[in-house]
Amino acid sequence: MVRESPYRWVIVAAGGLLGCIAVGAMFSLPVLLRPVSEDTGWSVTGISMAMTIGFLVMAFASMFWGAVTDRFGPRPVVLTGSVILAVALTFSARAESLFAFQSWFGFAIGLGVAAIFVPMMACVTGWFETQRSLAVSLVSAGMGTAPFTMSPLVAWLGTYNDWRTTLLIVAGIVAVVMIPVSFLVRRAPALDASAIAPAAETAVPKATAPETTVPEMTVGQAVRTPQFIILMLTNFFCCATHSGPIFHTVSYAVACGIPMIAAVTIYSLEGIAGLGGRVAFGILGDKLGARNVLAGGLLLQSAGALGFVFVSELGGFYAVAGFFGFIYAGIMPLYAVLARENFPLRMMGTVIGGTAMAGGFGMALGPIGGGWIYDTFGGYFWLYVGACAMGIGAFLTALTFRPFARPTAASPAITAVS
Repeated sequence: MVRESPYRWVIVAAGGLLGCIAVGAMFSLPVLLRPVSEDTGWSVTGISMAMTIGFLVMAFASMFWGAVTDRFGPRPVVLTGSVILAVALTFSARAESLFAFQSWFGFAIGLGVAAIFVPMMACVTGWFETQRSLAVSLVSAGMGTAPFTMSPLVAWLGTYNDWRTTLLIVAGIVAVVMIPVSFLVRRAPALDASAIAPAAETAVPKATAPETTVPEMTVGQAVRTPQFIILMLTNFFCCATHSGPIFHTVSYAVACGIPMIAAVTIYSLEGIAGLGGRVAFGILGDKLGARNVLAGGLLLQSAGALGFVFVSELGGFYAVAGFFGFIYAGIMPLYAVLARENFPLRMMGTVIGGTAMAGGFGMALGPIGGGWIYDTFGGYFWLYVGACAMGIGAFLTALTFRPFARPTAASPAITAVS
């Protein structure tokens, strides 16, 4: 049994706080969508495009930041991302054209958030050998607190300030909190000890060898395996399922006649439910296996997305949003757990970055797709039907995932140290 450092819980706390503020900063746009449109005259589709650009940039940047994390460690990457976020929010608030707004809130913020999410997920998996699903879920839970911490704060600020001032205040929060917290992040001790050299990983003393072993492979071999490709495809369909409902929930509720402040509480309830879902699914993942829990959750997620079609009153929104938030938030950390169980620790940044890249492409569909559907059809019915179809696709893809066969004593293997 590996003796695990108590500092691993500091990593969990730092990751949760960094993720909360970063995600909250990015998802301030759904709260400010209508104020921005009314003040500037820009279309809902055009403003929503900023989020789509952000998700696309996150997708492309995730694997890049993951590889940089594998090479230099998570701290410099997370610090860089925090600085980028503060600068991007500041210039987004000063944008005088839709193109400038899309560039700063889309490209730059997407780049910054990717530099938080992937490194922290990769980092925490390296600190834990036991309770890994729970630890990853707790970091994700921190990110999931954004809807009932940052979003209400943004809504409250937007009540007393214009959207530009609100974004400037959020930029200040990012700078004052995230930059100092970034210095708490450390590379997993096992990677420091081995200097992330493959040869060192194979030569770990028996006294410190952990319980989990994975097949020996290079990064090039890893990204060509069916396991990696299936994880990417599953995450793509999964994120395509919930991105539209997440982004357009507030706007949909307002279109149904619900006041803005009340509509934001729907989003907040979704986040609160997601906090419970992350913890519950983390515990279930440790007990029942991450792959099994993920597949079941994906099927439930598709049903939850379709549920929005049948609601128009505040009570109905609360019920569906609570269920949907509990499920989609709960399943997301399980991708990192599956990656850690099947690939060497020294390439966690690259592997998790690759799955996050696919998820970013899926997330990019929701904002622009929902905006186009609303502008074209005057409602969101087809958004939720399409999201349900994507969810079924994610479920079917997940069923095809097969873990690597564990190496025998006679076969070479990389021992993944935590």
